[in-house]
Formats: sequence, C-alpha cells, structure tokens
Amino acid sequence: MNIFYEESGAFKVGTVVTKNDASLQVDTQHGKRAKIKAANVMIEFTSPLADFLPAAEALAADIDVDFLWEVCGEDEFDFDSIGAEYFGHKPNAIEGAAILLTIFGAPMYFYKKGKGRFKAAPEESLKAALAGIEKKKREQEQIDAWVADMVAGTLPDAIKSQLMLLLHRPDKQTLEFKAFDAACQKKALSPLKLAAQLGGIPSVPDYLLAGFLMEHFPKGRGFGQLPAPTPENDLPTADVAAFSIDDAATTEIDDALSVTDLPNGNKRVGIHIAAPTLGIAVGSEIERVVFQRLSTVYFPGDKITMLPDELVQAFTLQEGLDCPALSLYVEVTPEFEPVSYENRIEKVRIAANLRHDQLEQVFNEQTLAEPGFGPDYPFKNELVWLWQFAVAREKFRGKYDPTRPVQSDYNFAIEDGKVLITTRKRGAPMDKLVSELMILANSEWGRMLAEAGIPALYRAQTMGKVRMTTKAEPHVGLGVAQYAWSTSPLRRAADFVNQRQLTAMIRGEKPQFEQGDAMLFAVLRDFDAAYSAYLGFQDKLEYFWCLRWFTQEGVSEITANFIKEDLLRLNGLPMRVRVPGLPTLASGDTVRLGVVRIDELELTIEFRFLGVEGHQDLAQESEDEVGAGGTVEVEVSAEGALAG
Repeated sequence: MNIFYEESGAFKVGTVVTKNDASLQVDTQHGKRAKIKAANVMIEFTSPLADFLPAAEALAADIDVDFLWEVCGEDEFDFDSIGAEYFGHKPNAIEGAAILLTIFGAPMYFYKKGKGRFKAAPEESLKAALAGIEKKKREQEQIDAWVADMVAGTLPDAIKSQLMLLLHRPDKQTLEFKAFDAACQKKALSPLKLAAQLGGIPSVPDYLLAGFLMEHFPKGRGFGQLPAPTPENDLPTADVAAFSIDDAATTEIDDALSVTDLPNGNKRVGIHIAAPTLGIAVGSEIERVVFQRLSTVYFPGDKITMLPDELVQAFTLQEGLDCPALSLYVEVTPEFEPVSYENRIEKVRIAANLRHDQLEQVFNEQTLAEPGFGPDYPFKNELVWLWQFAVAREKFRGKYDPTRPVQSDYNFAIEDGKVLITTRKRGAPMDKLVSELMILANSEWGRMLAEAGIPALYRAQTMGKVRMTTKAEPHVGLGVAQYAWSTSPLRRAADFVNQRQLTAMIRGEKPQFEQGDAMLFAVLRDFDAAYSAYLGFQDKLEYFWCLRWFTQEGVSEITANFIKEDLLRLNGLPMRVRVPGLPTLASGDTVRLGVVRIDELELTIEFRFLGVEGHQDLAQESEDEVGAGGTVEVEVSAEGALAG
C-alpha cells in the first residue's frame, strides 16, 4: 500500500513497510526509509508510486482556485466533500490529492482547521489578501524596472531623489532601497561607487554635507521664522574706543579690545564680549535654537551658524556702532602685572574691525623687531602694548618657550572648486595677543563664578585628557587654575550659558542654572557631543580638500616627518599617515613619500616610502586657544582610511 502524506508543509508519497496505530515506516520514492505519523497520512492508494505525485500536481494546476473557493460556502469542509462538489463525483486518490495540493497552495483562500478540514476565507479578507499580492507584484515589477535602468547606466528619478538617504540613512523597507541594493549586487559595486558611476554624486563635499545635515540638522540648516531680538537699550556707554581682530570672512564678531591710560601710570585693558544674552530671553524660541544647534559649524568654503544672520547682526561687534557687551576691565601695571578686575554690562563703541590680512602686513614679528616697532598704522600703540602684555601672560602661564620649533596652523579657502591651503605661523603676534587675552578672560570669569558659587561650563585638562565639567578645575595644557569658555557667545552654546551666569552674578540676580541643575548637565552633555561631531565633520572636509590638493597641484611626491612606529606627519598639510614597513627611524627624521593612489570618493590615499632626507626634532603639542575654525590634524592609515 502507498500513502500520500504531509511533512513539514510539503506533500510526499511513500510505500508502507510497517504500520501501527500511531506511526508508519515507509520507503520514500527516493529509496529512503522514514517514520511517518499516522495523523499526517492524507490518502492511501495502490497506483504506481512514481506516477502519483506528478499526476496530482498536473491536475492541481488545472483547478480553478476561485471557483473552488466559491463552491466551499461558509462552513468548514473536508477535502473529500469539496472534491465531490468540484468534480461532480467522489474524487479518486489522484483527484483528492490534487484538491489538497490546491488548497494548501492557496492559504489566502482557505484556512486550515484540522486534518483534512478547511474553511474558506471571508470575502473581504480574500480581497485584501489578493490586493496585497497584486501590490507586491506591481512593486516587484517597479523594482525590477529600476534595477534594469541602473544596470544599464541610468539613474531613475525616484532613486535620484532618495539617493542621499539611501547612502547615509537607508530604510531597508522602501522599494528604492531594495532596487538600489539589488543593483549594487548585480554590478558588484558598493552603494557609494554605484551612485558615483550613475552620476548621482555631484561632488564629494556635497555628499559628505548631506550626510552631516541628516544626522545633525534633520530639519535643514535654515532657521524658519523667529521673533526679532530685543536688545537692552538703557545700558551705559563705555568711554573707550574698542577694536576687534578677526579673519576677513568673520561675521560673528564676539570680542573686541580697548586700552586706556590711567592717571596712576597703569593701563586699563578692556576685554569686550558681544552680549546676545541681553536680548534673548530665558526659555524663548531663540534660546531653544541655541540649545538645539549648540555651536557654529565651520568647514572649508562654508559655515552653518548657531544663530540666524539677522540676530547675529543685532549683537555682533560691528565697526561704528555702540554694541551691547559684557566687559572685563583689567588694570595692569607698567610691569604688566594685573592688579584689579572689574565687570561691566554696557554699550561699547566699536571703532574698528581690524582684519588679519591687512593687519598682519604691518603688525608681525619683523615689524615689532624694528626701531619704533615699524611703520605707523591705526591702533599701533595699543596693539604693541597688548602684544607685550600677551607675552607676559604667556610667561605667567609657563607656556613661553622661544626655542620651541615653529608650528603652523592651516587655513582652507575654496575658490571656483579649487582649494587654497595656506599656513599661518602659530603664535604670530596678533594671534598671541587675542588668544592670551581670551585665556585671561575665560580664566578670570571662571574663577569669579566659582567664588560666587555659581556653576558654569568649564574646560578642564588633567592627565592629558580634555573634558567638559560644571566645576572649576585646572586646565594643565593652558596652565590656568580654571577655564570657562565665555568669549564666543555668538558661536558656542557653552559661552552663551556662561554669559547668562556671569550676567546674573554681576547684577546680583538668581542665575538661570543653579548648583546641581539637571538642565545644565544636559546642556554640557549635548554641547560636548555636538562640538566633537562638528569638529569631526570639519576634519573630514579638510581631509577631502587635502586629497583634492594632491590632484589639483599634480603632487606625486611629498616629505613627511617621522613621529613613531609607522606614523608620519606630512609637511605643508594637516595630515598624519601610517606607512607600514618603514626602516628604523629617529623622531623627526624627514622621509620622502610617493603618492601611489588617491580615491577622493572613498577618502583614501596610498603612499610609498621613497627614502630618508634628514632629521629635526618634533615638538610635543598641547591644546592651545585658537580661533573658531582652527584645524585639527587627521590621522589616516597608509591607504588613507579616515580615523578621526
């Protein structure tokens, strides 16, 4: 005797060897011995084993499923009874098997209720199921069409409109992802390479920026409609003529300086900081923007400001205007010793916005070494004296070292798609002047807040690690007892918060954030994370433009200084690379590298060691106060895989 039985959702046939009440031993049509539960046996038959299943499958293929469903009615049925209804007679073994194959193959039409028993699906349920199948069919046809287009070299509009999402934040449930993924597999390309091959990436910076905006500015880089700020107008006006020192492209002018001669022979240095907190109310919509954006984002060729331009213009220290400011006045002796500090909330007349490119021509190390400190220029006396004061402050912090090897900062400018990478000597007079006075202000304001028992956001460095904290702790790298960022409130939320706290301290008011305030810790956490991410994005864009510089300038060889192991620092670029297989070298040895391969899209570069040129000592670097947009070196492997 032969049987037709169900096993693991499939139907099979076999010849019975032994049989008992609960199970059977059968030889399958492929010659294997199997134990079958008696409950799984659906039909017994005596016709040839090999012919049975093909005959049943052929008959099942001709059965009209829709008609079979129509004759079932609403009650439960067994396959024999429905077979009789369909065929008009009691079905034989092959017909019964064909009915079972048909029912099991159409689960949306028939629900299984027990051994050999079923129930027809309700009409509405069946319609929904069939519509779902038809939808999936149409979707697969659409996917197949898109895949065919991409394999042929055409990027469909639907894929193009979603391409940045597919590359940076793919939703694997969408048709566009399924099609793009299938095309990648057929072309044996990574998603990024396929997108580039199909012309979907206009430029690498655009691609990188799109990913950054999705992650950190999901609502876009615009601000929408914000209420106009209302700066305080009843502030006293300072009797000083202040000036700022910034890059030509700077619009968020946070700080300005003034120098006043006092009757006792001392000088009073004014450090004047833009005061947006005087026009942005606590809990206001604009303040929420500050705590959402947390910092201005700088990257080559562009920036994303923390505050909208119209609000920046209301508080920036613009030449010719009386601007709201938080001022720290420091009385300094002729020996450059600070003897007193005074805080004021006031309006300050900004006499000039001095710009780096013009000022550095007349105010530099060479002119300062000349008799009379070089040629005359606006604010010469103030600048020379402030530079001397800055040198004294650097010595006070224990950071003055005239023998220290020259270090450089790097500036990136993008003009008509070309990159211009220029170097600036770190510690140039005007840079040292500004940085030392900002360090002084940030350190002293941090001290004052701590002594007043008012929490703030501090930068601390111990054991070589820089971190954010709400307590006044030493910053070893800067050589100060505490350091609270307070001098860039138009560009950093930490400075904005600290200015709020300082204003409350000066006016004797309750501070916005008190000791143990959970909101202050949340701002610290969010700011620290965002600031690191923004710097990381800046590094990545600068790294790309370094790669572009190699190709643009036709550079096939470059020198580098050995740091340790296989780590080298390229000369003339803010890049460190790892080149395996270097010979034994001493720290500072200069080596020649040949460029083997550059892939701007994958942000990779491969170098070949060519030889050793010479030796020079490398200085150990520590964190210094630099202006917004300062460059951080990016470490890459020999193949250029981005690490930072």
